[in-house]
Amino acid sequence: MMMHMTFFWGSNTQILFSGWPGIRTGMYVLALIAVFMLAFMVEGISHSRLTKSGSIHHVTAGLVQTLLHALRVGLAYLVMLAIMSFNGGVFLAAVAGHSLGFFLFGSRVFNKNPTTVPAAKTSDLTPMSC
Repeated sequence: MMMHMTFFWGSNTQILFSGWPGIRTGMYVLALIAVFMLAFMVEGISHSRLTKSGSIHHVTAGLVQTLLHALRVGLAYLVMLAIMSFNGGVFLAAVAGHSLGFFLFGSRVFNKNPTTVPAAKTSDLTPMSC
């Protein structure tokens, strides 16, 4: 299969692995769902708060943060590699996954106290940056 160098639309593409999802439309839809879920999980992990201040030893907290960071970066790279297939559907699935994940985990929509800005950090991980 020829590798595309510009965005294209269609279900005949390869995402992440040779021959996947193949030429069947059902497998393409499954691949779009997988990319959506990967992007959604990146946002969920980015805004997770697993360690509580003072309740866990600082070395253990550091290990948890390191593992979360490694997982987040690994998933983010998988999303990036999927987008590098240059398939428009994959791109839209990734953007939708990141958007819904941010809406549910990072926005103020579900904040219990929307009038006050929390003084403490809101997640275990620092924001991702390039």
